[in-house]
Amino acid sequence: MLDTLVFVTVLLPFLVAAVLLVLREQNVRKVILVATAGVLALASLAMLRGGAFIMSPAPLYDTLITLGDFVILFVVLFVGIKRKNQIIIWLSVAQIIGLIILDFFMVKEHGNIPAFFADDLSLVMVLIISIVGSLIAVYGIGYMKEHEEHLHLTKSKQPQFFFFIVLFLGAMNGLVLANNLLWMYFFWECTTLCSFMLIGHDDTEIARKNAERALWMNVLGGTAFLFGIILLQKVVGTLSLQEILARGPEFAVAGGAILVPMFLLVFAGMTKAAQAPFQSWLTGAMVAPTPVSALLHSSTMVKAGVYIIVRLAPVYAGTYFSNFVALFGAFVFLATACLAAGQSNGKKILAYSTISNLALIIACAGINTPAAITAAILLILFHAISKALMFLCVGAIEQKIGSRDIEDMRGLFAVMPRTALVAIIGIMTMMLPPFGMLMAKWMAIESAHGQFLLMIMLALGSGVTVLFWCRWAGLMLGTPVAKAKPEAQDITVRAPLYILAGLALVVSFFSPVVYNSLVAPVVKMYYKAAPYALPYGNFDSPVGIFLVYPLFLLLGLGFYFALKQARKVTAAQCSQPYMCGEQQTVDGKPGFLGPLGLHVPVQSGNYYLEQFFGETMLSKWINVIALAVLVIMLFGGAL
Repeated sequence: MLDTLVFVTVLLPFLVAAVLLVLREQNVRKVILVATAGVLALASLAMLRGGAFIMSPAPLYDTLITLGDFVILFVVLFVGIKRKNQIIIWLSVAQIIGLIILDFFMVKEHGNIPAFFADDLSLVMVLIISIVGSLIAVYGIGYMKEHEEHLHLTKSKQPQFFFFIVLFLGAMNGLVLANNLLWMYFFWECTTLCSFMLIGHDDTEIARKNAERALWMNVLGGTAFLFGIILLQKVVGTLSLQEILARGPEFAVAGGAILVPMFLLVFAGMTKAAQAPFQSWLTGAMVAPTPVSALLHSSTMVKAGVYIIVRLAPVYAGTYFSNFVALFGAFVFLATACLAAGQSNGKKILAYSTISNLALIIACAGINTPAAITAAILLILFHAISKALMFLCVGAIEQKIGSRDIEDMRGLFAVMPRTALVAIIGIMTMMLPPFGMLMAKWMAIESAHGQFLLMIMLALGSGVTVLFWCRWAGLMLGTPVAKAKPEAQDITVRAPLYILAGLALVVSFFSPVVYNSLVAPVVKMYYKAAPYALPYGNFDSPVGIFLVYPLFLLLGLGFYFALKQARKVTAAQCSQPYMCGEQQTVDGKPGFLGPLGLHVPVQSGNYYLEQFFGETMLSKWINVIALAVLVIMLFGGAL
C-alpha cells in the first residue's frame, strides 16, 4: 500500500506529464487533469492517515536519479550556452564537476540510504502540494483556454504548459518526501527547470528575460545545495536526512564544521524562496500565466525553500547561526511588506507579500523554539491555501476587466460579485483573527518575546500587512451595488476558487485539530515539548492565549449585524461625495463645474506613498542589508 501511495504522489505525475505532452485533444486533457488531481488529493489524504514511514525503492532507481541529475544539468548548461549567460554556464559546470566527485568518489553505498522518509511535516507538505497544487492545475484548464484566445495563438501550447505543471507537482512531492539528499537534489533541480520553462511559457521578450533571471538565481541556489551536501558527506559521513536530524542535538553542541554546510543549504532555500537580494526572480515571474504564479508562490517552488530551512532547524538550533537566520527573516519580512504597501499592481502585491510571509517563516526557523516552529508550520499551511486563492482570483479578475491594478477593481461587486466575494474571503483569511494566518503571526511574534529587535520588526511587518490588505478589500467593497448579476465562469475556474475559499475557512476553524494532529507531533519529535495547551480549543501558552472560537463567534455576530444594517440603507439615503464648490452630475458621473464651464469628473484613488514604500526607493538598500547579513552568516560559519 505504501509503495502505491509513493508511486501515485511522486512517479504518477511524471507519467501523466509525459502523456499530456503528446496529447492534443483538449477534452481528453481536461478529463486526465481532473482525474489526476482527484487521485493525488486522495493519495495524499491516505498517506497522511497512514502516518510516518521510511522506504527504499529498488536499487535501479538510484541509477535513474543519478542519470536524471546529469540530464538536467546538461539541459541547463545548454540553455546557458544558447542564451550566452556566463553565470548559468559556469554554475552548471561547477555542479557537473561537483556531482561527479560526490557520486563516484565520495558516496560509495547509495543503496544503503533509504530514499524516502516522512514525518508529519513531510505529510503536511504532500497534502498542500497534492490538493492546492492540483486545484491550481484544474483552474489552468479554463484559464489557459481564454489566455490563448487572448494571445490569438494559431497552435495551442497547452500540452507543453500542462506537462511542466504536472511534472512540477511530482517533483515537489518527491522533494519533500526525500530522505537521501541526492534524491532531494534531483527533485530540487527539477523544480528549477520547470519554473524556467513555465515563466518563459508565453515566449515574449519580457517572459524570456525573467525566465533567464529565475534560472540563474535558482541555479546559484542549486550549486549551494550540491556543495552543501558534499560538505555534509565529508563532515557527517552520511546523506540520510533522517540520520542527520536524529543527530541534530550533538551537532548543535559541537557547532563549528556543521555550520558551513548548514549555511549553504539554508542559502539554497533562501534563493528558492526568493528572499532578498534574490526577490527579483519571483516578482519577474508575474509575467507568466496566473496558474504559474499561483503554483510558484503558494504550494510548490517557494515552499521548497522554506521547507528545507524549517526541516534543518533542529540541526542548527542553539547556535549563533540560528540567531542570524532569525534576524535575516525578520528584516526581509518587514522590508518586503513595505514594498507590497507601495504597489497597486495586484500580482506584485501578492508577490511581495508572499516573499514577506516566507521571510516570516524563515524568522521562525531561526528563533528555533517549539512555539516558533509551530508558527512556521502553520504559516506554511495557511499561506498556501489563502495565497493560492488570491492569485487565482486576480487571474480571473484580470481576464474579465483587462487589468490587474487594484484601483481598477473599485466596486468589483458590480461586475464580478462571485469572484469579488471569494477574493474578500481570501483577504480576510490573510489579515483577520481568528483565521489561521493571523493566529500563526501571533504565535511568531510571541515566540520572539525577550528579543526586542525581532519583536519590533515582526510587529511592524504585521501592521504594514494589514495596510495593503485593508486597502485592497476596501476598493472592492467601495461601491455598493444592489442585485449585481453573477458573472459567467468556466466550472474549472469557479470550482477551485470555491474549494480554496472553503478550505481557508474550514482549516482555520479546525486549527486546534490541525495543531494537535499534525503540528504538535513534529515539534515533540525534535524539541521534546509542545508549546501550546488547548483548553476549550483555544491556544494557551505561558506568554499568552489565542481565543479561537470566541473570536469566530464575535466575527460572525459582527458580519450578521453589519449585513442587517446594510440592507436597511435605501437608495434615497445614498449621496454623492461632497467636494465643495458647484457640484453636478453628467452622464451619471459625479463632478463639479470647472474652469470655462467644463465638467470635471470625480477621480478617486489611494495613496501608495512611493517616496517611502516605492521599489526604487527601498530595493537597493534592502538588498545591501540582506546581502551583508548573509556574508556575516557565511564567514561566521567558516570561522
